[in-house]
Amino acid sequence: MKLKNIIYSLTLAILMIAVVTGCRKSQFNINQNINSVTDSTVAYNVVLPAALHSSGVIIATQWAVTQRWMGYWARSGTYAPNVIEETYEITTGFGNGIWNSCYDNNYDYSIVQSKAAGANAGFYEGIARIMKAHNFQILVDVYGNVPYTQALKGGGNPTPSYDKGIDIYKDLFRQVDTAINLIKTTDASSSANKDIATNDIIFKGNKTKWVRFANTLKLRWLVHCYAVSAINKTAEMAIINAEGSGFLGAGEDVMVQPGYASDKPNPFYTSFISNVAGSQTANNVYNRANEYAIEYYKLDADPRVVPGAPGGGSRLYTAGTGGYVGVAYGLPPVNANASPVLAGIGPGVGKRYDSSQNIMTAAESFLLQAEARYRGWITSGASAKSLTESGMVESFRYLGLSSPSTALAGYLSWNAGFADVDYNAPALTAGLPPGGLFTILSQKYFALNATNSLEVWTDYRRVPYTEVASIAGASNDHFVYGQGAGYQAGPKISVSPQNTSTKIPVRYLYPQTEYNYNPANVAAEGTVDRYTKIFWDLN
Repeated sequence: MKLKNIIYSLTLAILMIAVVTGCRKSQFNINQNINSVTDSTVAYNVVLPAALHSSGVIIATQWAVTQRWMGYWARSGTYAPNVIEETYEITTGFGNGIWNSCYDNNYDYSIVQSKAAGANAGFYEGIARIMKAHNFQILVDVYGNVPYTQALKGGGNPTPSYDKGIDIYKDLFRQVDTAINLIKTTDASSSANKDIATNDIIFKGNKTKWVRFANTLKLRWLVHCYAVSAINKTAEMAIINAEGSGFLGAGEDVMVQPGYASDKPNPFYTSFISNVAGSQTANNVYNRANEYAIEYYKLDADPRVVPGAPGGGSRLYTAGTGGYVGVAYGLPPVNANASPVLAGIGPGVGKRYDSSQNIMTAAESFLLQAEARYRGWITSGASAKSLTESGMVESFRYLGLSSPSTALAGYLSWNAGFADVDYNAPALTAGLPPGGLFTILSQKYFALNATNSLEVWTDYRRVPYTEVASIAGASNDHFVYGQGAGYQAGPKISVSPQNTSTKIPVRYLYPQTEYNYNPANVAAEGTVDRYTKIFWDLN
């Protein structure tokens, strides 16, 4: 058992492609400007691996803010406060990297899609459609309404209008249906699909895994829209069931691997752990353990963090000179919170310079399935409890615990009767949540640290605490982690003295470049601020 304090309140990719695909005489046409690469001068089979690598870079590098907002990381005392982020007074210059990277990446996928379609290369086209849909989901979940139907036309339409987020989501389902059919029916050995096993740097030309990934993306979107009546969950699940391939299963992480090496390292590693010269990166010095998350993991004797826990330990964080300690988000810099003192980013997520880069983990897949089972959209097979525990095991495996099964047994035993881990746990006290949905969302919180904090931020926004708790004062605005299991309510918000808000933003603002170069269309969206909700956020 456990005791809890109950509180009731492109460069890398191009180099690798050159190694993988080799050179041809046509690539040295002296009448072409090699510094002016356009969709007319590149081939779909060359662009695809570069685009897939870039997708990995987006997942690796664009989410430090949500890592901090959701209580996983915090600014170390070695750095001065980031006033804009920590007061939540975000601007049109905040977070532009997500917008720019996703649209740039999708332009590449559009080239692959159109050129592959013209060549009858269905495998390439299908992959491009899936990955493009993945990026548009990110854009909607971060910014709301965005350019979609008129986007990605380059000079053909430099000022695209905006589409409603819900309309984009609806079309993404159909785009992925098309992609699945293309992949399943194409002849992977045809000349049009040449080198697919080499240029597909995720699944190496495995059709079944691509289809399962596509279905799992669709399930993610359904879970996001659980309260949106205009998205028919039963009908969409029927399409997935009729297709028949299922979802990502045990060990089926979606990982990019173009051939990372010491001089061309994994993008998460080189951003948040160590540079090519072997020196600690500035991001590693800056981002230390947030005391909210690390103390919660420790309270649960979580084998992903606690040294010597059965089956594992010390994978999400690495000890500083002060041990496994974190800092409260937004605290002013003091020596006690200097970066070397605090726990840092652990080897389970930092991994090695030559490790594959995560796009989606099997842990997330199982936890999405668990919620769908809980809500009655999946009506057969493993129970929601079993799926939740499979998600735990997959998280342990992904992080490199020595014995995931041993870790699970110890974890469940220690936390028996507490609803953040025990699916069948009763409410800790009247009004607090029992197991079930609270367990599923808590386990997503624990499992997606440094692999998909966007998904956790989405859960935080889309599910009100009142859905699982009836205690007086329960939030009808966002989810609350921890409190239902006897831990302090969270995630912790900024404690910066400049902070005038008590709410984490629910979206980013449109980039200033949109107001500069696409003013009429962005203005048509009306007044947008940090609390203008995404369409699936109905609280």
